[in-house]
Amino acid sequence: QVQLVESGGGLVQAGGSLRLSCAASGRTLSRYAMGWFRQAPGMERDFVAGIRWSGGSTLYADSVKGRFTISRDYAKNTVYLQMNSLKPEDTAVYYCAADSILRVGVDYPYWGLGTQVTVSS
Repeated sequence: QVQLVESGGGLVQAGGSLRLSCAASGRTLSRYAMGWFRQAPGMERDFVAGIRWSGGSTLYADSVKGRFTISRDYAKNTVYLQMNSLKPEDTAVYYCAADSILRVGVDYPYWGLGTQVTVSS
């Protein structure tokens, strides 16, 4: 089992920044990939960014490339999502997830409860 807890969401004006955190615990995390997903009201859950604990390779959705950065801190077992130049369309509940493979699919086996991000225009 892997337990995930997100934090760092909030209300920000367009053009602003937020940093989300995902604290992970449980099985050997170095074997996993971590993903950030988001889901707006009435919309499907979408992949945002992902990173492998081992090696640090990353993957981004086209909609956030150049604005969002995913990173991980081994010592704190925490994955971060730095979000810059935020737009109203970034408004969503953001979820952290873990899987053995870095991929864009939404069927990761382990999920956090999510954190709300609201970007005002």
